[in-house]
Amino acid sequence: MAIDKARPGNRLFDICGVVEHHVVANGFSIVREYVGHGIGTKLHEEPQIPNYVDRKNENPRLKEGMVLAIEPMVNAGRPETKVLKDRWTAVSRDGSFSAHFEHCVAVTSNGPWVLTRP
Repeated sequence: MAIDKARPGNRLFDICGVVEHHVVANGFSIVREYVGHGIGTKLHEEPQIPNYVDRKNENPRLKEGMVLAIEPMVNAGRPETKVLKDRWTAVSRDGSFSAHFEHCVAVTSNGPWVLTRP
């Protein structure tokens, strides 16, 4: 599970790689236009957290105290998306089913702490 990789000393790609492997191995595609992010004094902070490994991106080491929004968007068809006329709703461009969810996870010395878990 990707969340389990949110531990001090691991790298960002440890999380991204698990998401990518799981999604692709189950026959789905990963939307690349939208990524997760760090959370701090602002809602959207570095690092950006793609749901795939892209060697062009930075691969920082995770540190205790970081809070990460891990939020893959997965399509049943092709990975491309479009935004509807409301300028908010993102859907798959090919009309296939799509899902998006988010967990905010704190990196702690005791392991990942899922802040969005009820």
